[in-house]
Amino acid sequence: MSSFDDETEAAVAVARAQLPETVPSERVVFGFDGYVDRVREVVADRHDPDDYDRLDTLAGFGDRVHDSVAADSSLSFEWLQRGTRTGGHTSHLARAFGSWGFDPVMIGMYGQPVRDVFADEFADCELHSLGQPGYTDAVEFDDGKLMLIENGTTMDLDWSFLTDQFDRERLRDRLDGAALLGTGYWAETPDLPDVLDGIAGLWDDIDEPPETVLVDPGDVRKLDAERLDGGTGAIGRLAAQTRVVVSANRAETQLLAETYGDGSEQSLAAKARTLRETFDASLFVSHGVDRSLVAGADGTTDVAVPSVDDPELTTSAGDHFNAGLALALVAGVDPAGAVVVGNAVAGAFVRSGEPPTFEAVRAFVDEYESKF
Repeated sequence: MSSFDDETEAAVAVARAQLPETVPSERVVFGFDGYVDRVREVVADRHDPDDYDRLDTLAGFGDRVHDSVAADSSLSFEWLQRGTRTGGHTSHLARAFGSWGFDPVMIGMYGQPVRDVFADEFADCELHSLGQPGYTDAVEFDDGKLMLIENGTTMDLDWSFLTDQFDRERLRDRLDGAALLGTGYWAETPDLPDVLDGIAGLWDDIDEPPETVLVDPGDVRKLDAERLDGGTGAIGRLAAQTRVVVSANRAETQLLAETYGDGSEQSLAAKARTLRETFDASLFVSHGVDRSLVAGADGTTDVAVPSVDDPELTTSAGDHFNAGLALALVAGVDPAGAVVVGNAVAGAFVRSGEPPTFEAVRAFVDEYESKF
């Protein structure tokens, strides 16, 4: 469990001083995925049609799988669907930013025609569909989650596909005057670097391009070494024109460090610095359940995360961290304070299961140390 230390205290002070009382109603653009998330839980033991015990740990799930393999036996689980919601980078971030008074533009995979689940929830957003959504079965455990993913058209997305479905002029127009471009997930969109290169080539034709681009790599274990290597150059070329922030969770940070590092033992902060330099990004951010940190040209800040014993929902906590991080950066908060705001949005979300209002985000930041 993390403690409220001096470095965290200084970062919280930055967030409190720089996060404005209100945020402007600006356009933000998110691409290029789209998912329907089915939130599930696994039954451990059923006693009767109405009474059962939930399998509450991922470790316990793994033990059952291990025992079945050891016994050379098949295995079945009963699972229950506890909700359906839209998911993916575009949905989670647009939902949050829309609730904060921004004007989200969503360019992604929502169905052709657009599925009702997207059309209904994002009726107030500008939504452009490029293809078919994916589906995620997200199984919640107390110590983690298991996500089973059926990809939609995101696997086919590259610059040519994007500009065929949503031409360069339309993309230039929607980026012109936007405060933020958020992209994710690289793991589900293997040719995302090609898209970033295309966007970089468009940049000089935009009168007022976004000052911040957020890149979420996702579960990069799905990408081969060649694709990972190709991504570093594309991010660097875009970062030469604007602030590019790469934000990864702890496991993704570890894998990226293993891919790009020299094999030596490094602290998490050292890994983040190495990855920022490897990607030539403006900022590299690593977020986790106990610590979140940001590495920039001026050094590294490590911020403690207040824990919660009984979270309401953990699926998409990382997306909500990214939403808070991006909110703060767009609002002019320095990187150290922006990480605090990211922790606050994620922390409020996992405690309530709902994206927090801007007032709730401010309250979380104001009460940050009391949550340890």
